[in-house]
Amino acid sequence: MRRRVRATRSASRPAVRGSTRALALVSAVPLVLLAACGGGDDTAGGGDRLTIAVVDNGDLDVLQDMSEAFLAEHPDVEIEWVREGENELRETVTTDVGTGAGRLDVATVGTYEAQVWADQELLTPLTDMPEGFDSGAFIPEVADALSYEGTMQAAPFYGESTFTMYRTDLLQEAGVEMPDRPTWDDVVAAATAIDEQTDTAGACVRGKAGWGENTAFITAMAHSYGARWYDEEWSPELDSDAWRQASETYLALAGLAPDGVAEAGYAENLALFQDGECGVWVDATTAASFVTNPDASTVAQDVGFAFAPGTEGGRASNWLWSWALAIPASSDQPELAKEFITWATSAGYAETVAGELGWASVPAGNRTDLYENPDYTEAAPFAELVLESIQSSEITQPTTQAVPYTGMQYVDVPPFQSLGNAVGQQYSTAIQGDLSLDEVLERSQWVAGETIEQTRLLAAQDQD
Repeated sequence: MRRRVRATRSASRPAVRGSTRALALVSAVPLVLLAACGGGDDTAGGGDRLTIAVVDNGDLDVLQDMSEAFLAEHPDVEIEWVREGENELRETVTTDVGTGAGRLDVATVGTYEAQVWADQELLTPLTDMPEGFDSGAFIPEVADALSYEGTMQAAPFYGESTFTMYRTDLLQEAGVEMPDRPTWDDVVAAATAIDEQTDTAGACVRGKAGWGENTAFITAMAHSYGARWYDEEWSPELDSDAWRQASETYLALAGLAPDGVAEAGYAENLALFQDGECGVWVDATTAASFVTNPDASTVAQDVGFAFAPGTEGGRASNWLWSWALAIPASSDQPELAKEFITWATSAGYAETVAGELGWASVPAGNRTDLYENPDYTEAAPFAELVLESIQSSEITQPTTQAVPYTGMQYVDVPPFQSLGNAVGQQYSTAIQGDLSLDEVLERSQWVAGETIEQTRLLAAQDQD
C-alpha cells in the first residue's frame, strides 16, 4: 500500500463534576447567558489509517514532518492530519471526544482535558503500552498533571510553563534592567520605557478571545495577584479588588502592544516577537527555541529570559501545561494509536529531530533525560529556567487563598471551556474600547455564577 500523509486545516468537587451529558449540555451555557446580558469528515478511522488532530504550531508541525520515520516502520499505515489553531482545535477535539464520534484516533490535549475528560471516561488510559514506553521517563510534574487516579491519560509531547522574554538591546537603549524574578510592575515599567523611548511597541500580549488564549493569560495573572475564580463554596469572585488590579495591569500591557492585539494569540505574538515588533513578551516557555532560532527570528541574538512575573507577597504566574497525545475512548485504532504515541514521545524521536534540525528544536519540557543531555543544554541556554519554571508551578494552590479547583491558568471543571471563552470575549472587547473594565468585571462575575449554578443543577439531575 502506498503511504500517504494528508493534512486538513480546518479538591473534592462533587457539586460541579458532571457526566458526559452535563459536559455536552453545559458547553453552550455561558455564551447564551452573555447574549441575554446584552453583550472533516465524520467517518471513524478504520483499516490502517490513523487520524491525528494537532494544534497548529511549530513543534507539532515538526511532528508531522518527522512522521515519515514512523510510517517507514509501519508501511501499511497512512496518517490523516487535522491541523488547526488552538481555538479551532479545541472545538474539534471536544466535539469528537464528547459525542463519541470516533473520527479521531490521536488528539493533542492538555492538562485540563486529561483530568476532566478522564473523570468522564472519555479517554483511553495509557496502560498496556508497547515496549519502549516508560511513564517514568517524563518530568514528574508534567506526568502527574496528565494522570488521573495514578494512571496516565495522555503522554506529553512537550511541556511548558511561562516566563518573561525581552529584548536586551531595547532595554539597554531605554536604560532599564529586567530582574531575574520580575513583578508585574517591573514588566509594565520595562514595556513602557521601550514603548516611549524606542521605535518598537512595548509588549506583546494575548488579546485573542479564548479560554486557552487571553483567558489563560489573565487567569494566571489574576492568581498571582491573589485573586480566584471561586471561593471554597463555589461563589464567583471575578469582581474582587484583586481581579480588578490584575485586569488593570492586563489592559495596560495591551495598550502597549502592536496594532491588532485583540486578534493576537500565542501564534500571532510569536511571529510579532520574532519579527522585532515588540520588546517584552510574557508567554509559554516553548517559544524559547523559536525566538532564539536565527533562521526564524530576526532578534535571535538579542533575547533575554526571566521568570514569569508575580506580585509582592503573591504567587508567580508560571502555569503548567502540556500539549500531550491522547486516545479518545471512541477510537477504532487504540493499539496503533499507542504505538504512535510511544514513538512520538520517545528519546528516539528527540534524537531524530536533533539530527534534522538541531538539539534546540527538540520538544522541551517532557522527558527528564533531555535535561541531563549536555548536547541539549548547550544548545538551549534557557533549558534550566524552563525546567525550574515547570517544576515550581503551583497548580494545586494557584493563589494565596484556598480554592476548590486545580489550575494556574484554568479551572478544572467541565464548563470552563465555554465559561473561559465567554469571559475572554469580554476582555477582548474591552481592548477594542467597546466595554469598560466595570462592565467586563460585572459580566464576568454574572456568567461565572450562572454557569456554576447550571452545572450544579445538571449534576443533581444526573444523580436522581
